[in-house]
Amino acid sequence: MGNVDLNARIPNNVNLKEDRRLQRALEAWQPKYIDWWMEMGPDGFQADEIYLRTAVDVGRDGWAHFDHVKMPEYRWGIFLSPAELERVVPCGDHFGDPAWQQVPGEYRNMLRRIIVTQADTEPASVEQQRLLGRTAPSQYDMRNLFQVNVEEGRHLWAMVYLLHTFFGRDGREEAEDLLRRRSGNVDSPRILGTFNEPVEDWLSFFMFTTFTDRDGKFQLLALAESGFDPLSRTTRFMLTEEAHHMFVGETGIGRVIERTAQVMNELGTEDVDKIRAHGAIDLPTIQRWLNRWYSSSVNLFGGEQSSNAATYFASGLKGRYKEDKYEDHVALDAIYPMDVPGNGGITTEEIPLRNAMNEVLRDGYTGDCEFVVGRWNRILEKAERSERMYLPHRRFNREIGIYASGHYDVKGNPITDAEWEAKHDQWLPSEDDLTYVKSLMKPCLEHGKIASWIAPPKKGINGNPFEWDYIRFDGTSAGVALGASPSLTG
Repeated sequence: MGNVDLNARIPNNVNLKEDRRLQRALEAWQPKYIDWWMEMGPDGFQADEIYLRTAVDVGRDGWAHFDHVKMPEYRWGIFLSPAELERVVPCGDHFGDPAWQQVPGEYRNMLRRIIVTQADTEPASVEQQRLLGRTAPSQYDMRNLFQVNVEEGRHLWAMVYLLHTFFGRDGREEAEDLLRRRSGNVDSPRILGTFNEPVEDWLSFFMFTTFTDRDGKFQLLALAESGFDPLSRTTRFMLTEEAHHMFVGETGIGRVIERTAQVMNELGTEDVDKIRAHGAIDLPTIQRWLNRWYSSSVNLFGGEQSSNAATYFASGLKGRYKEDKYEDHVALDAIYPMDVPGNGGITTEEIPLRNAMNEVLRDGYTGDCEFVVGRWNRILEKAERSERMYLPHRRFNREIGIYASGHYDVKGNPITDAEWEAKHDQWLPSEDDLTYVKSLMKPCLEHGKIASWIAPPKKGINGNPFEWDYIRFDGTSAGVALGASPSLTG
């Protein structure tokens, strides 16, 4: 791998100019990607200049450059983390063998499936969020939305590079299909269910970037342990960018909770109707949005017992979160104690550890989410509120796995169909909730202003204040039609 070439048509650090055939193939895909972006990317804001960071290196320091740029002109590039000398396969039957620089023939189909599934989530989330700019609660938040969007686009480029480089015609066809599928489309949906769900309000966006992007973090961490070195290096750099996406979500919800607590203290009430009359989002509603998006994201890890997960680990294509913390990297004879439905309740069975690798990864994810909720609760504690947010049990509202055939309450207790129907709206957003939250989704695009339902951030982006000029609106922008002042001429 060479130095970063920022002057190339496709910025990269993979010596793309040395492989003319690959370069031509990717340059032929590039205009198709731009066409997809213009059709399915942020709607109404493509002519505006957005204050965005762009990857310019892969080192820990100074890897990004900030500037105002029109999104279609964003420099989407291909970047792999630096190679590790003498890296070995970190887990499975090939543990200790030299890491693969080419795709092992016997694992070709499996590896392509892994890469395509990961790649498909990247454009899907852009499609899910394409209308949110029209209801942004502030310029700061609009900028953060667009930053997430362009980086999901760059992650798609990262996966497409692997498909084009290592999978020949099959890979090129898969790259074309990634631009053909559409989130929520009945005839050609995205691969994973969560990425076909609408993200129609900012409370959902913040929950999505908190919980669904955190699932993405853990999937990338597992792929970073792959014995296929180009995949490992690709995902390691993607993790650098993914951290900001989760920051956007976690701090966004934190600011919603902060504002709600302020209103509750100002009014001296916990009454939902009075809180809503003041333009804030009551805590029970926030909790129901949390329940919805957390449970949807939990599904993304797959079934608790999975022969596919066992095969991925055994082959060395996918490892565990922080694989180096384990003593046994083969896991051939180990077991995992798993709670399973049985005898009208929950019993514990010993499952071969390899078959439980989805659940091992879900354990790490759940623990990470608990820390997030703990930080939200410290906001309530600081506001001298006694209310607390919580994570529902992983058995709650499941659509995949051993719990999908039954109903469980937020504490994980089995309940009947009748009990679920009676209490469903206590745990998940009701039609009234959706209507109320939708009513709040009005743009607030004046400098220094913010919507009534969310507190401003403590600081802005890259050392700039909250009130800074994050968006320079073109006269044709949807933002101007929604009340923003145009700041671009010509």
